[in-house]
Amino acid sequence: MHVVTKRSTVYFAPELHHALRVKAAHTQKSVSDLVNEAVRLALLEDEQDLAVFENRIHEPIISYEELLKDLKAHGKI
Repeated sequence: MHVVTKRSTVYFAPELHHALRVKAAHTQKSVSDLVNEAVRLALLEDEQDLAVFENRIHEPIISYEELLKDLKAHGKI
């Protein structure tokens, strides 16, 4: 299966570029594969965070003082 890719120029700090090249050689992956994987994971994490925020949107808002009082009342602090 052939995946269509897009070319982009990315500038890395020299030490980061070196680390990527070493990891690519060690894992027998290309630098592009490593970067694509890292970006994919970062975007997935953002998507998961946004889903959590969306799920909690209807929760009541309480003040910091109320939160402390609740935590103390339930022996959590």
